[in-house]
Amino acid sequence: MDHDLEELKRVGGILNEAFVLLRREKERLEERRSGRSHDSSAGSPRQTLIGLGGMVDDLRKRMDGLAQYVGFMTLGLENQAARERALLRHAPLSVPSGVDRMARPLGEDTVRAMQLLRELDTFFGDGFADRIDRALAAPEATYPPADWDAYAKELWREANGGADVTP
Repeated sequence: MDHDLEELKRVGGILNEAFVLLRREKERLEERRSGRSHDSSAGSPRQTLIGLGGMVDDLRKRMDGLAQYVGFMTLGLENQAARERALLRHAPLSVPSGVDRMARPLGEDTVRAMQLLRELDTFFGDGFADRIDRALAAPEATYPPADWDAYAKELWREANGGADVTP
């Protein structure tokens, strides 16, 4: 089993720094949010906080999983370590999709966190950095969509290599 502690330290440091930045951004926006709007459109204060909250929670889970992996590995519990390592290699579900919910312009802390997380592309794989780049480049929030049918068709096109086929 691969036990590159220097790489794990690097990954843990990036996850922690991004976590702190996103948590700070979330806390800042919660303080500024006036009232409890029920607007659920893309980019609304509610959706922005949902996106930030999801990213904060997922990064916390990845840091906890990293700590468990290192603990199991250190204790010589190879089966448990292998299970945690496999889970670690899956990119956090809300990163970068949480950004898709957020109002533009994105906060400085959010942008910095995403730039840091891009460095984990080889750790997470599956085009992690590309997904972050697309989320950061979007001129406006894209989720939830105003037109669910158009959204489903676009997902279908992406999944089928740009084919103009509908489900």
